[in-house]
Amino acid sequence: MKFLKYFLLLILVVIVAGAVYFGAQDGKFDVAATKDLKVPQQLAFQTADDFQTWDKWGPWMKLDPDVAMTYGDTLQGVGANYSWSSEHPGVGDGSMKTIAITDNESIDQKITFNSPMGDSESDVYWRFEPGPDNTTRVTWGMKGEMGLMEKVFMAFQSEPFEESIKSMYEEGLANMETHIMDQMKSHNVNFDGIVEYGGGYYLYMTASSDKAGLASKMGPMLGKIGAYMQSNGLTPSGMPFTIYHQVDEQTGQMIFSSAMPIKERVITAAGSEVLCGYIPPLTAVKTTLKGNYDYLENAYNNALDYIQEKALTIDPEQPKFEIYSNDPGMFPNPADWITEVYIPIVPPTETIN
Repeated sequence: MKFLKYFLLLILVVIVAGAVYFGAQDGKFDVAATKDLKVPQQLAFQTADDFQTWDKWGPWMKLDPDVAMTYGDTLQGVGANYSWSSEHPGVGDGSMKTIAITDNESIDQKITFNSPMGDSESDVYWRFEPGPDNTTRVTWGMKGEMGLMEKVFMAFQSEPFEESIKSMYEEGLANMETHIMDQMKSHNVNFDGIVEYGGGYYLYMTASSDKAGLASKMGPMLGKIGAYMQSNGLTPSGMPFTIYHQVDEQTGQMIFSSAMPIKERVITAAGSEVLCGYIPPLTAVKTTLKGNYDYLENAYNNALDYIQEKALTIDPEQPKFEIYSNDPGMFPNPADWITEVYIPIVPPTETIN
């Protein structure tokens, strides 16, 4: 009996000594991962802010693809929340809630892990800022303090707690970048058929360019047109558009005009860079691209295929043009950009189905 008594006493001493040892260890932590994502800052922020996207890029999904997600009534902004449940020991059960936000700059959240040892709560934080070469520098971190049982548990893990969290967050940021870039590539072309375009006046500037340099010239040209309109008290009557006067399909060289529609004719001063033009009412084959301008060729090919199939005649007097139906500045995801493509044709003498 004395042996048992001393054995139990030894176990008690070990437990007390262990409690003293682990209790004396600093349980505070603040670990973060940072990555420069090749995506717009607003898109990176919106993705982190929307809990419904987390199962698309969350690093824990690789550990347990069958983790059960339960979403609250609010999925974005302050008060947004969700919880998860998993049989995998590396995922477990828990919940997350957004407690503070600065649009496009920061998100602060509270995360709770549920375990047989009890619940533990930590702070999760996101920071977004411009990175080099038009990237977005995203920092994802977590800070808090481990309780006694958590310190004991982590002491017997193969990888230190901070390293485990950091590597998981690094993987999550890489997954997030891939997810956003895939979303940005989404596009589709809608065939609108033969339409009647009403025509009208417009202010424009003309330049020459190859296909690669087109976008870099269009922006400044539209900026000058906008400044001219503002200084002369003019209001646009629609969205900006581009007219393609000449296009060399072999070299990619083109002469084009960047234009802004107006209600009435304007007589510009002699020597002005900005001129006034007119498109007469016309018949055209129209297609609409929803997606990045990189895919405009698909919209043109769609229209040209129809013209060839129906033996229609492209109007030699009227150049093709495209209207930018929404402002990219208001839609950070290129997948949401809408462009209407018009190829003028000689009106068919009979109805085309």
